[in-house]
Amino acid sequence: MFALVLGMPTAALGAGLTAYESSMRAVQTQSAQRHEVTARLTSEVKGSAEDAKRQAPVRWTDDNGKVRTGTTLVEPGKPKGATVQVWVDRDGTLTEPPMSTLNAKATGWLVGGMVAAGVTAGFFAARTGVRRLLDRRRYAQWEAEWVLVEPVWSARFRR
Repeated sequence: MFALVLGMPTAALGAGLTAYESSMRAVQTQSAQRHEVTARLTSEVKGSAEDAKRQAPVRWTDDNGKVRTGTTLVEPGKPKGATVQVWVDRDGTLTEPPMSTLNAKATGWLVGGMVAAGVTAGFFAARTGVRRLLDRRRYAQWEAEWVLVEPVWSARFRR
């Protein structure tokens, strides 16, 4: 039990912090490599405001003055020429927004929780395995002793 009480929080905290720090490095890297630009829709996005976002063609000018095009998810009902914010990488290619610090925190908590659950499950699985092994051994010893004692024991009642 001491192993569970000491090991589980230590393992969970260590794994959670490692996952958080790794995710924060990804956040910093992605934030440095990606930036948001304003693009214009090159066609109308059909649908109502209640519909899910749809792929739509957009056009924007990169930092070098080169006109670029691509497709991105846009809310339905936007007219042609409407502006939308898109994320691009250093090459000017459309990409996803960088991971947020909230994602990094959630990753840390999730990994820490999973490790805590794993250590707890491993502890109880090992405990159950050892207990079954010891019970088997105990039952085998009991059976061996009973083989020796039973003839003497039952002879007392035959008189």
